[in-house]
Parts: sequence; structure tokens; C-alpha cells
Amino acid sequence: MWLINSSIGRKVVMSVTGLALILFLTFHCCMNVVALFSGEAYNTICELLGANWYAVAATLGLAALAVIHIVYAFILTAQNRRARGAERYAVTDKPAKVEWASQNMLVLGIIILLGLLLHLFNFWYNMMFAELFPSIHFDPAPADGFGKIVNTFSNPIYVVLYVIWIVAIWFHLSHGFWSAIHTLGWNGKIWEKRWKCIGLIYTTLLMLGFLVVVLAFAFGCAPSLCEACNGAAACCGEAAAACCDAAADTCKAVVDTLAAVN
Repeated sequence: MWLINSSIGRKVVMSVTGLALILFLTFHCCMNVVALFSGEAYNTICELLGANWYAVAATLGLAALAVIHIVYAFILTAQNRRARGAERYAVTDKPAKVEWASQNMLVLGIIILLGLLLHLFNFWYNMMFAELFPSIHFDPAPADGFGKIVNTFSNPIYVVLYVIWIVAIWFHLSHGFWSAIHTLGWNGKIWEKRWKCIGLIYTTLLMLGFLVVVLAFAFGCAPSLCEACNGAAACCGEAAAACCDAAADTCKAVVDTLAAVN
């Protein structure tokens, strides 16, 4: 089958799976932006997805896309190294027109893979996995995705790691988007520069969306945190009112008792 055996076929598979993963990142970014403005709305989305059969099926499909993309990336890299042979050890000047991201896609891919494993542990393991296996205790609760975001990005180490991860994804996508379009033959002479510009703008806005979420929660300036604080203040106010009422009732009972004794 040419998709598996030929170099062009493998690049097509890489392109299709890569574009599909970009679409998922777009959905994920939109979902994260919701957390910026409302923790309740974000948790509602988490509850809607959760461990439902369609969410689990989508997760398995997404995992398949990611695995295929990663495996084919290593296959194509090994294939290119074999094709170059001993020439890859020769000291040569880097071509001026070749982007840095293009020359370091494998390194960027490894960084992204490590970041993905960290992200899966922080969120997927503590949310969907926790719902699939409720006998295991998790804190915060699996459905409290907002609380998980707050806890994760209150840790400076996680913040730095996520920023590095997001920057690596941006470099990877800034080249990968245009490369996928080129492989699929959608560029042409007129649209080549246009697709490069579109891809750069789109991936930059996409990664800025993720970066803003991380930094907003890290520095405590997300609007949803104010919403949570207001909610906490309201709860404290209600609790204080209840305590005052209870104290008043107690005082009245004491006064009535003393009056009866006298």
C-alpha cells in the first residue's frame, strides 16, 4: 500500500494526522478560554465530556492519530538519515531559506511528546481516568476541571514547563501547518506565500490562547478567579449570617431561661 510503503504516502499520512491534531488543538484552546471567564461553565463542559462513551471513543481516536503521527515522524526521520548516508556528518553551512523549525522537527517533536505525557498525567489521568476508575481517590474531584487548572498553574515549575511546551508546539506547528498543505498539493505558486502567512498567524493565535490561560492562572489574574472569590465571599457572608442568627437564638434562649428561673 503506497500510504505505508512510499515516502510520499508516509508524508501524506503525516500531513492528514497533523492537520487533524491541529483541529483538536483548536477545540481544546476554545475550551480552555472558557475557563478564563467562568469556572462553572468550564466544569459543565468537563462534566458533559467526562467519561461518557463518546468522549472515551474520541479520546481513543485522538490517541490513534497521535501515535500514527509520532511513529511516521520517526520513520521519515530515519529514512532521511539513511538517504543522506555519510553526508550528514559533513560540516556544511545551513541553507539560508531553510527554517530553524524545519531543521529541528525531531527535537521539537520529542519535547512535545514529553510535554504531552506530563499533560496527560496532570489532567487526563486525574479526570477521565479517575472517572473510569472511581474506586481511586483523587483530589480535586475528577469533575472539578477548573480546580485542577488552578492547582496545576499555582506551581511555578509546572508553569515554566508548560510555557516551554507551548513554545515548542508553536515552532512545530509554524512549519508543520505549511508543510502539510504543501504535501497535499494545496499551495500552488500563488498560494504558497499566502498559506505560509495564514499558517503562521493561525498557529500563533492558537498557541497564544494556550499561553494566556497558563499565565493568567499563574499570576492570578483570570476573571474566573474573581468569580470564584466572589462566590467564596458570598458563602462566607451566608455562613456569618447563619452564625449570627444562631448566636442570637442562643442568647434569647439564655435570657428566657434566666427569666423563668427568676
